[in-house]
Amino acid sequence: MMKPFLLFLYLIVVISSSKSQTTEKLTLKQVLLNQLKTTHNKEDWFAPLNVAIEGLTPEQANWKEKGADHSIAELTTHIIFWNLDQLSKFLNQPGPKFSGDNNETFKSVDKNSWPATVKEADSVLIKWENAIEASDEKKLEAWYEIIGHISTHNAYHTGQIVYIRKVQGSWNPAKGVK
Repeated sequence: MMKPFLLFLYLIVVISSSKSQTTEKLTLKQVLLNQLKTTHNKEDWFAPLNVAIEGLTPEQANWKEKGADHSIAELTTHIIFWNLDQLSKFLNQPGPKFSGDNNETFKSVDKNSWPATVKEADSVLIKWENAIEASDEKKLEAWYEIIGHISTHNAYHTGQIVYIRKVQGSWNPAKGVK
């Protein structure tokens, strides 16, 4: 089960970076770093989180369409929580407090906490990238499936953020998603 998943991850990265790395064989570390960077700040097939939340006011970040489940701020705090939770485990450090209720990971912000939330999102993803860079292949082999899920989770919620921005009229299509 793990070998097909790893092959799938490998193929996605090879295809998406074939322009610049046509002859280079990617390592597991490179694959995982590429995945995290494309969900963090590297524009590739879709908008990364930094681009998706860039330039938003606290009011725009907290806005919800009538009947919507979550705001951009709530999705961003959720992304931060789960990245911190898994990074703490990866580094064998204490993680954030968690009651077991996932709804508590979706938090609104105010005018003072939104800029700090944007910085924290960037910071936790940088920490993930640094942790992977510093890890040996053995550790990455034990964690690659979880790290792959983290990238998928980040991309999924970033897509929701872009959609919310489109609905509210705050998305610039020049940012890569028309």
